Amino acid sequence: MGATRVAVIGAAGRMGATVCAAVEAADDLELVGRFDVGDDLGDLAGADVVVEFSVPDASPGNVAHCVAAGVHVVVGTTGWSDDRLATLRARVDAAPGVGVLVAPNFAVGAVLMMEFARRAAPFFESVEIVELHHPDKVDAPSGTGARTAELVGAAREAAGVGPVPDATTHDPDGARGARVHGIPVHSVRLRGLVAHQEVLLGGPGEMLTLRHDSFDRASFMTGVLAALRQVPQHPGLTVGLEHYLGLGG
Repeated sequence: MGATRVAVIGAAGRMGATVCAAVEAADDLELVGRFDVGDDLGDLAGADVVVEFSVPDASPGNVAHCVAAGVHVVVGTTGWSDDRLATLRARVDAAPGVGVLVAPNFAVGAVLMMEFARRAAPFFESVEIVELHHPDKVDAPSGTGARTAELVGAAREAAGVGPVPDATTHDPDGARGARVHGIPVHSVRLRGLVAHQEVLLGGPGEMLTLRHDSFDRASFMTGVLAALRQVPQHPGLTVGLEHYLGLGG
C-alpha cells in the first residue's frame, strides 16, 4: 500500500509549516499540496487527507470544499461554534465514507489534561480555567479552554453538581472572565508564551491543579500525525482527538 497523500491548508502559517515538515519526515506519508490564503483549492492536489489550519472565518468554507470533494479532513482551526458544527455535521452526513476530525488541541498531554479535568470535575465545588497563549492568537477563549469548560460543565451536570460558587455581583470590566457551560474561563495573551492551560479545582481545604504546557508547536505533531492516519477509519464528524485515543468515555 502506498503512502497516504496529504495536503495542508494554511501551510504558510506557524502551525501549517510545522505540519508540512512533520508530514515530509514521515515514511508513510507524502506531502502533495500546500495551500494558503488566496490559493485555489481545486482538486486538493489529489490528496487522500487534508490537514486544515487556517483562521476561523475561512475554515468552514475550506472544510466544506474538502468534504464535497470526498476528501478526509483533520481540522485544527478553532472557532467552531455549535451552529458551525451542526452545519458541518449535515455536510458530512451527506458524504458517506468521509471522515472529519475537529480537534481543539493535538498535544496528547493537553488531551489527557482535558480528560482528567472531566473526570475530576464532579468531585470539587469550584472549577475555573486559565488559558495562556501568545498575543498573536485571534480568538478568546482558546478552543482548548472552551472545550475543557464544555466537558467539565457537562460532567458536573450529569453528576448533579450545582453551579460553581461565586458571590460577585459587581464586575463592570469583566474581571471574572467568560462563562462557558457555567465554568469561568480566563484568557491571558502574553509575549513569549505558546499554548498553556491550567484547570483549578477547589474544595474545602484543598485545591487540585491540572496544567499543560506546550513550549513548541512540535508538541502538537504526534496528535496531528495520529489523526491523519486514523481519520479514514472514522467516517462522519468527530469532535476531539480523545476519541481516536480511546479516551472521552
